[in-house]
Amino acid sequence: MTDFVEKAYGKINKLSEEQLGILMNRIKDENEVFDSIIQGLPCGLIIIDNDCRVMKINRAAKRFIPVNFKHLQNDVVWNYIENEEIADFIKQCGEKKLANQNKEFSIAESDGKFRFVVISVLPLLRNSEIEGNIIYIEDVTAKRQQEILMHRMKSLKSLTSLAASVAHEIKNPLGAISIHIQLLQKAIKKSREGDGLLPDEKFLENYLGVVNEEIDNLNKIVMDFLFAVRPVQANIELSSADSVVEKTLNFFKPEFDQSNIDVMIDLDDCGTRVLIDTKLFKEVIVNLIQNAKVAVIEKNGNIDGHIAVKSFIKNDNYVLTIADNGTGMDAETCGRIFEPYYTTKANGTGLGLTTVYKIIKEFRGDISVNSEKGTGTIFTISIPVPQQDTLLLEESK
Repeated sequence: MTDFVEKAYGKINKLSEEQLGILMNRIKDENEVFDSIIQGLPCGLIIIDNDCRVMKINRAAKRFIPVNFKHLQNDVVWNYIENEEIADFIKQCGEKKLANQNKEFSIAESDGKFRFVVISVLPLLRNSEIEGNIIYIEDVTAKRQQEILMHRMKSLKSLTSLAASVAHEIKNPLGAISIHIQLLQKAIKKSREGDGLLPDEKFLENYLGVVNEEIDNLNKIVMDFLFAVRPVQANIELSSADSVVEKTLNFFKPEFDQSNIDVMIDLDDCGTRVLIDTKLFKEVIVNLIQNAKVAVIEKNGNIDGHIAVKSFIKNDNYVLTIADNGTGMDAETCGRIFEPYYTTKANGTGLGLTTVYKIIKEFRGDISVNSEKGTGTIFTISIPVPQQDTLLLEESK
């Protein structure tokens, strides 16, 4: 309210009809300016009264979250919101009179992509009295995409060492192919200079067989390289990591039982959600669990093997640990375990844990390993919780 309107309002009983008209037009103009500012804001705003009924909503709010005002009249705000999770959050804040609350949500778009929004419920104050709430909606999709892009850019730094490894791998097959082709050329040249007959068929087949075998090796090396450098195509959304872990462990339970491996599960139970691709996160768990199973069997056979899986919230991060009492690794192996092509298995590709590392980094997380030869291994995954939700429980230590 401008000084003019405030002063005029204080003398409203003394104003003439003409002056009242001027005052009403000025108030109307100010309301239009105020409404224009509200509608032009890049953030979403929904203003509600103490009964949680909508007083004002701007265009950005309707664009950021799915709302429907067609079939309802003068109803509470959460009944207009089509996204169930967002509606429940606002309903909880409204019914319990909670203010200064915020939470991040992912909303599926029609094209299969996701929009990420942070919704804050703030008090609407007038003359130091709470007269409702302001629901503030911020679209953080671009921010999330930029974070993902930055992580992908960081991962490109490892391409130099990866390319060097591939060049080294390619040298041996190329050398073998070159030598055997030279031997074939010499044999053919010698035959032409002599009786003109080609070398014995078996002679040719032996050399050509080696050439074909090395070509297959080259093809495998190239395909593995392309797999290692390919960006992770993650469809990231807010999901329960614990739910993925639990379902994956239940799937492997028959294998654990058959191998007499005791699996101890202690998962966080506060409904924490993090930004992950559930399919890729399942791939991470499968890889780590299978590695743990192999390590346990190699050391213990079918006696006294165990794997412990635990999750908790610490320092605004979701932490998952997978520990086993298997063969363990020495310090050198631990230091190189996530490098492409590095493997201690006779038939391993050396890309499994590289993929795990890439996926966790795509989630803006981190993964580390702690191991002791002959004792066991612990993998620790840490993924940031997007919002400091008041419902989260810190692990007591």
